[in-house]
Amino acid sequence: MSGVESRHPNDWLEKACRDLRRVDVLLDVDDAEGAGFHLQQAVEKALKALLLSQGILPRRIRDLVALLNEAVSYMPGLESFRELCEVATGFYIPQRYPFLSVSPPDREELEEWLNQAKELVHAVGAATGFKPPHSLSSGGL
Repeated sequence: MSGVESRHPNDWLEKACRDLRRVDVLLDVDDAEGAGFHLQQAVEKALKALLLSQGILPRRIRDLVALLNEAVSYMPGLESFRELCEVATGFYIPQRYPFLSVSPPDREELEEWLNQAKELVHAVGAATGFKPPHSLSSGGL
């Protein structure tokens, strides 16, 4: 499957909301590694949505801190999510590749980061005028 990535912030925020819903589902089945991956994905997509809303084509990177560094110049309030970005960046690689020495994130820790990720997605959505579809708006989004 190939195609052109959307440059519409709302498309990216819809995907971010779906990823956040997946985190809840994966936590319910005790898949902390999968939940961490989708949490990272949600934050990445939200930050890229903000950049797109400013006419910036985001780089194809997974480093949330680098994306946050770009995003805070347009939305300084996102600085409060720096620790989330630092931690969640580490959730991407272990899900994608086999590592022997990397433990999955702790469930309680993930729930805490999930709440912050929801706040970040909500803040970006509010700044860009995003209204999640009804099917995505439950669960605090």
